[in-house]
Order: sequence, then C-alpha cells, then structure tokens
Amino acid sequence: MNRLLKRLSAIALLAASFALAGFVIAKQPQVEHLLLTLGPWVAVLLAVLVFALVASAPFSVTDALAIMNGAIFGPIEGSIVNAVGLVLAALLGYAMHRHATHMFDVESYLKKLPAWVKRFPVGSPLFLISVRVIPGFGGTMATATAAAFRVPVWVHVWTMCAIAVPICTLLAIFGDRVTVFVHQAEYRAHVYYEEHRPHFPFHRKLPHPTPRVTVTVTP
Repeated sequence: MNRLLKRLSAIALLAASFALAGFVIAKQPQVEHLLLTLGPWVAVLLAVLVFALVASAPFSVTDALAIMNGAIFGPIEGSIVNAVGLVLAALLGYAMHRHATHMFDVESYLKKLPAWVKRFPVGSPLFLISVRVIPGFGGTMATATAAAFRVPVWVHVWTMCAIAVPICTLLAIFGDRVTVFVHQAEYRAHVYYEEHRPHFPFHRKLPHPTPRVTVTVTP
C-alpha cells in the first residue's frame, strides 16, 4: 500500500508540474510581465533558485521547470538558467546527502540496478553517468552514491551536468517553440474570426449605436 501511495503521489506531482508548465505556456505574456515587474535580474535569480531547489530534492522531476524556463526566458536565457540551476542543485544535493546518508539506503538500491550498470565500479564517472540514464530514481541514486562513496564533488557535478544539461537545453528550446506556436495559432485564430465573424452562426449582431447630435446654442 505504501509503495502504491508513493507511485500515485509521484504521478500526481508529475501531472501537476506539467499542468503548471502548460499554464505558463498559455499565459506566457502575463507571466513574463509579472516577472519583469520584479526586475529582470530578480526574475532570473528566482528562476535559478527554484530550479536548484527542485532539482536537488530526492526523486524530483525538473522537466516541466526546464520547459517553463524556455517558455518564459527564451531558448538561450532559459538554457542558461537551467544550466546554472543544475550546477547549484548538484552542489546542494551532494551536501544534503553527505549529511543525511541514513535517509537513503544505498546498498539496497545498488542491488536493484540493471546488470549493464553493475559492470562499472561503484562511484566511478561511468557508473554515475549510467545510473543517471535510468528514469525515475536514477538521478537521486547517483547523487546518494556519490555522497556515500565520497566521490569528489567536482566529479559529481560534471557527471550530473553531462546528462542533465543537454536534456534541459532541449526542453528549454522545446518550451520556447511550443510557446511561439501556441500564441501564433491564437493570433491566426483571432484574425480569422475577426475577418469571418459575420458568417459565424453563433455571432450576435450588435445594434448600431445611436449617432450623437451636437446642439449649438447661439445667444
């Protein structure tokens, strides 16, 4: 029952994150305007901080955040936000697992790894990269293993970024392109409706306004 609840909560969290990404894409101008009111640097720092906190959490999924950053900041700035957030998340996650190794049973998870991953020495760069390819718990497993086996932090950071940065960059580009497509489609639909509005059967004709009459009083 506990395993089922964990899976359902993970699915619900994933669905909610992508629903939020869809909302941001649909309301991109309003969201961008809201962030710009905070100041461009404040908005970027806030996005980096949120991405780092979410990416460093165990069993978190950052795909929706990477898409949202691309939708809000564009493909280049969104990719930079994702990359910086990933570096901070790697450092934060490593420190968290170093001080809370008892919360993650590394040995039990190592036994569940597929045979092609076990061919590499535990804690080696190839092992960490291979584990991160596994969807679901791969990222958390790699971070916990790096912390438990005292892997140098710079090795942990670059092995994480080697997998996550290209993926998040593609997601940022995807978010930007989807946003452009959605709003272009909305604009074309609006133009089409305005041009063909009298021919729509559900269009209600509004009465013509009564012309204003100006009365000039001469003394």
